[in-house]
Amino acid sequence: MSETIDQTTDAPVTPSPTDPLWVERNGVRTYTGFSGRGARVEIGPVEAGAVFTPGELLKIALAACAGMSSDRAFARRLGDDYAATIRVEDPKDMAEDRYPTLTEKFEIDLGMLDDADREKLLTIAQRAIDKACTVARTLKAGAEVPPAQFDQPEQQGS
Repeated sequence: MSETIDQTTDAPVTPSPTDPLWVERNGVRTYTGFSGRGARVEIGPVEAGAVFTPGELLKIALAACAGMSSDRAFARRLGDDYAATIRVEDPKDMAEDRYPTLTEKFEIDLGMLDDADREKLLTIAQRAIDKACTVARTLKAGAEVPPAQFDQPEQQGS
């Protein structure tokens, strides 16, 4: 039973967030990241325990962005309750202190689809990721990272 798959890539593209993002130091090499919406994440080195390293956050951001960008394409064909795990496990180049490759690996059951429908769906999902995944698009474009700015804290109560 073959079903026609919508070949549009209408993954929503959201505007850039205007909510502030920041980190605050809470110990030796450990920080808490915050968003203006109330979200928080613990950040630090592996030795600090139950925290994310900055590199892990980069990988998670890429995986989540790919998942969110392709979600509508998969849900349209597989149903809203489909299960997916997306991994980005490429190793760090320790000598250069960077990740030379970041591969998104989807674990998703497409066994109910015939080969043609599977290939159509995967093409649609990849197009949605290419169009709407801000993290991947930023990395692929080689985002400029200017030198850090160092400012005095604002005086409270002045």
